[in-house]
Amino acid sequence: ISTFHNPEFTMMEFYLSYATYTDLMSFTEELFAFIAHNIFNKLTFTYQGQEIDLTPPWRRLSVKDALLQIAGMDPDALTDIGRAAAFAREAGCNIKPADPPGKILMAIFDELVEKKLIQPTFVTDYPVAVSPLSRRSETNPELVDRFELYISGREIANAFSELNDPADQRERFVQQLKEREAGDDEAHEMDEDYIRVLEYAMPPTAGEGIGIDRLVMLFTDSASIRDVILFPLLRTKQG
Repeated sequence: ISTFHNPEFTMMEFYLSYATYTDLMSFTEELFAFIAHNIFNKLTFTYQGQEIDLTPPWRRLSVKDALLQIAGMDPDALTDIGRAAAFAREAGCNIKPADPPGKILMAIFDELVEKKLIQPTFVTDYPVAVSPLSRRSETNPELVDRFELYISGREIANAFSELNDPADQRERFVQQLKEREAGDDEAHEMDEDYIRVLEYAMPPTAGEGIGIDRLVMLFTDSASIRDVILFPLLRTKQG
C-alpha cells in the first residue's frame, strides 16, 4: 500500500484479434489523447507541478537502453549475472540468489528507472523471465513483444502480443512453478485448461490492461490513489 498502490483497484482489460503490441501502442496514444482533449481541450496539462505532454508519438525505450541510459549500467553487466546482481544489491534492490538474469535486470529497472520516466514512455523488449504470457520476439528469443506505459514515474498500462503457442506456454508455466517453489508468490501456477484452449487454436492477439485509478489520478491531479478509488474497501461496522 502506498500513495499509488492499493489492494482494491480498477482495471480495464481488452484484447484485439489479429493485432500486435505495436498496434496497441498507437491505440493507447489515440485513447489518452482523446481523453485529454475532452478534459482540457489540449494535450498538455499539469500533474503535481510537472507538465505532461500527451502529443503523439510517444517515446519508445527498450529495457536495455533504459538500463544503460538512465540506470547507468555497464553494457557488460547486462549479460553477466554476477555483475548484474552486484549492481542490483548496490542499488538497494531486493533480489534472491535463484533469480534469473531477467528478473534481476527488472529489479534494477524498478528501483532506478521507473521514477524518472515522467513524460509518456513505452518501455519495450522485456525479458521472457518476467513475461510468462507474452509472445517471444522474432528477433531475440530471450525477449518478448510487450510494452509497459509509464507517465509521471509510474506504470499506467501493460500490453503484449499474446503467447499462442501451447508448447512454449507449458514450458513457461513449468519455469514459473520452479520459481514459485523457490519462494516467488507472484509466479504463475500451472493452468492445464488454458493450455488445452491454446491447443484448439488462438488467433494472433494483442491484449492490454490499463489502471483506471492511476489514469484518474493523472487527469485529476490527485496525489493519492485513495482519493480516486471507485469502490473503496470500508471498515466493517463494530459493535
